[in-house]
Amino acid sequence: MERTFQGRIRDGSRPTRRNVLRTGGLLLGALSAPALLSACGTTTAAGGVGNVLRVSQPGDPKTLDPQKQGDMVSMNVLINMFDTLTTRGRDNQLHPRLALTWKATDARTWRFTLRPGVTFHNGEACDARAVAFSIKRLLAPATKSPIVELRFVKDVTVVGPLTVDVHTTVHDPILPAKLSLFGGVIVPPRHLSEVGDARFAEHPVGTGPFTFVSWQRDHELRMRAYPDHWEGRPAIDGLVFSPAPNASSSLASLQSGGVDLVAGLTPDAAQQLEGYSGVSLDGYTGIRTSYLSLNTLEKGPLQDRRVRQALNHAVDVPLLIKAVLGGKATETPALVPRGAFGFDPSVKPFTRSVRTARALLADAGYPHGFSTTLTASNVDSNVAEALSGLFAEAGVRARVNLLDPGTYAARLTSDNRGALGPIYLAASTVWTLDGQSIVQSNVRSDRRQSRWHSKEADDLIDIEELSEDPAERRQAFSDLQRLMREEAPFVFLYQLDNIFARNDRPHWKPGSAGVLAMQSAEVSR
Repeated sequence: MERTFQGRIRDGSRPTRRNVLRTGGLLLGALSAPALLSACGTTTAAGGVGNVLRVSQPGDPKTLDPQKQGDMVSMNVLINMFDTLTTRGRDNQLHPRLALTWKATDARTWRFTLRPGVTFHNGEACDARAVAFSIKRLLAPATKSPIVELRFVKDVTVVGPLTVDVHTTVHDPILPAKLSLFGGVIVPPRHLSEVGDARFAEHPVGTGPFTFVSWQRDHELRMRAYPDHWEGRPAIDGLVFSPAPNASSSLASLQSGGVDLVAGLTPDAAQQLEGYSGVSLDGYTGIRTSYLSLNTLEKGPLQDRRVRQALNHAVDVPLLIKAVLGGKATETPALVPRGAFGFDPSVKPFTRSVRTARALLADAGYPHGFSTTLTASNVDSNVAEALSGLFAEAGVRARVNLLDPGTYAARLTSDNRGALGPIYLAASTVWTLDGQSIVQSNVRSDRRQSRWHSKEADDLIDIEELSEDPAERRQAFSDLQRLMREEAPFVFLYQLDNIFARNDRPHWKPGSAGVLAMQSAEVSR
């Protein structure tokens, strides 16, 4: 679903200050628009405006080696220089990309037939040998890849020039979907052997619709259209990515003509851009799902199911979406987002009731509430503060601990499950459009970010991860969501819209995951 928010100038200058919404003394979502900014310090696009699309997102890629990164900011850039075996279309269905067909030949083997005639930017053939090399490189311990989706893959064999078999230790029902983004990128074996990993990361060579030109870290990354791409030359001549870490820099770049499209906007940032002349905001229903992770493994209130249920009753998610997120999100009842395989519409959200929350806390032995800590990235500071205020209404005093994004990410992915404290705010982009993507690391007891141990949940995850029967998988997801709804190991929140700010030049529409694959983009001159 697309939602468009057209900015309008009020009183000839700037938007009026947003109304402040107060609920029981809680201040939610009061944001004022920044003063009109000058053009100084903005990015200049390659070759001027012309037929070049200039895009900004919150950060820079961590690396240009696609198999040594695992974050969407990096992938948004790399997906334009590299192709994947499969792809997720705007219809949310899986479509061919480098692989034309795929099928499970037995319970532990997937066979992929490749597209003929595809070449890397250096002229090297993209064939079965390149696919086998790429997946083996990703899995090799020396690569130290953070990509986890292919953990069930044990080997890849070349069956013919354009046919490969991917062998798994167990049946992986969604392996083709896992090859639609991070795990499915194909790299050139001969070129890598010639230049080495370090040089490859400085000057990447892929099969994608754009070729690498230059990268000035924290400033801009330039690409140009690849005329020999198998799907045809892109409509635009060039593509420029630049980082815009906050709403003020985004607005300055849009108004100066430094960028055409700003991606990765939080609702907070979008509210600050709303109302300026020449700036339009487009919102699309997304799949990125936010939740609070509760540490049920350490001694304390969160070990009690009644306390966890109380926290869910205390958080008025519809109010949070309306007041803090500007309506740019959709409530999720039990972690799996709408639009993903496994979502069960019969599982309903918690009722929002401070009275019920207080009664549950009293029944658990906390009639006067308790004190705790809520950790979040400072990018999500407004949401974290609002959640703390909603908890306070029920008597739970949650001190907000804000971390810079780098520190937050390092703690989130560490082996210390308590590194982010008893409660932390997190989000996951379910880019495979399968519930497994958000469940895999957060729920099963042996997974890195799991902070709830349940034999019943583990058994259900085994079914949905390993079953060859889609109906059996769907039932396992339904049972798991009902179990999570009862045990409440998380505070279930919302799935965010994908929000973009733009001038009137770009013509482009994303899929649910909001990936910045710009091959289909056009610009008005």
